[in-house]
Amino acid sequence: MSLNLEELFAENCDEFLEFERIENPKHRRPDICAFIMLDELLPGDRDMVSSASHDEIFLDVDCNDLAEIATEEQIRDLIRCGIRYSNECGCLCMFV
Repeated sequence: MSLNLEELFAENCDEFLEFERIENPKHRRPDICAFIMLDELLPGDRDMVSSASHDEIFLDVDCNDLAEIATEEQIRDLIRCGIRYSNECGCLCMFV
């Protein structure tokens, strides 16, 4: 069963940027930790950042594929790293 990313990001908004709550992070820097987590979930061979606008970067992650394989805990940890879900674009993004 697929996760509903839009709902999970909304339900876990109080976890946003609470990096210290992650047990055994993949890296000590939140943005790099998120990139490593995403690449482990959905390995790729292109740049993680697909575009940028103002103070925001958009990530090259297929949200449908992510929803199929990620756990709620993994999504929560991504939120703790500063990852956001853009309802407008239907993609993952983060502030720089």
